Amino acid sequence: MERTNDSMVTEFVLVGLSAHPRLQTVLFVLVLWMYLMILLGNGVLISVIIYDSHLHTPMYFFLCNLSFLDICYTSSSAPLLLDSFLTVRKTISFSGCMVQMFLSFATGATECVLLGMMALDRYVAICYPLRYPVIMSKGAYVPMAAASWLSGLTNSAVQTSLAVQLPFCANNVISHFVCEILAILKLACADISINVISMTMSNLIFLVIPLLVISISYIFIVVTILRIPSTEGKRKAFSTCSAHVTVVILFYGTTFFMYAKPKSKNSLGTDKQDIIEALMSLFYGVVTPMLNPIIYSLRNKDVKAAMMSMLGRKYLPDGI
Repeated sequence: MERTNDSMVTEFVLVGLSAHPRLQTVLFVLVLWMYLMILLGNGVLISVIIYDSHLHTPMYFFLCNLSFLDICYTSSSAPLLLDSFLTVRKTISFSGCMVQMFLSFATGATECVLLGMMALDRYVAICYPLRYPVIMSKGAYVPMAAASWLSGLTNSAVQTSLAVQLPFCANNVISHFVCEILAILKLACADISINVISMTMSNLIFLVIPLLVISISYIFIVVTILRIPSTEGKRKAFSTCSAHVTVVILFYGTTFFMYAKPKSKNSLGTDKQDIIEALMSLFYGVVTPMLNPIIYSLRNKDVKAAMMSMLGRKYLPDGI
């Protein structure tokens, strides 16, 4: 794209928590540790699912995709985040900013759709257990996962292409750790009504609709579980859904807190508000992906058994 005279921004300055150098040092160590845990935890979970043929089911296929998504999402922003904690002048090129924004937006939107697909999988498994192998065949769950990725990438391409076409004037300071799309739109010196409409439609499709699918699915799931006569049967049915519900609450809870909460108008509390918003952004971008493999493996006997089997065969000689 050709840059016009009123759109001469070649780089952006990321403010983040520049006013709190001591906090940045603490956060660097914390974020680095969490990023390594994300790579390790999700990497191990993916390896276990691929290794053990007993886990080659729709639920674990979706979980494998979710873990890979978490690695991609954090890798799109964590290196930039860590670099910003160490450098005095926190800058990023215009093209680099757009690429990072595209990757973060794509993986975030894909995860929304994928969580909805996982809810549908649990709905079929619990409400139609006898027909589950037929309904959720490989010919069904693979296209479902592919559709999640394709829709997320397409949506991000649309939002990023609209943002790239905006003119940016003298102000190039982003009040964020990374190139977050709402922070970018605030810097444009042109009418952003098309971007706002597009973002609103995107939120409806990728946030509201998947959440409705999840909610409706779990209403039917709860009704079905309550009809199970035995207490043990109810407990087992609930346990197969508890991890997914926990991940959904974490994901959507932090998302709605970040984007749906009203902004404080009290100027005296601006500094504290900036810190809280920055920490919530970190929670959304780093803590949630770190917790996902823990949530899915902590109470999952199949995953723990497969992990022990994989580690046992790798480190113990044959015949022992």
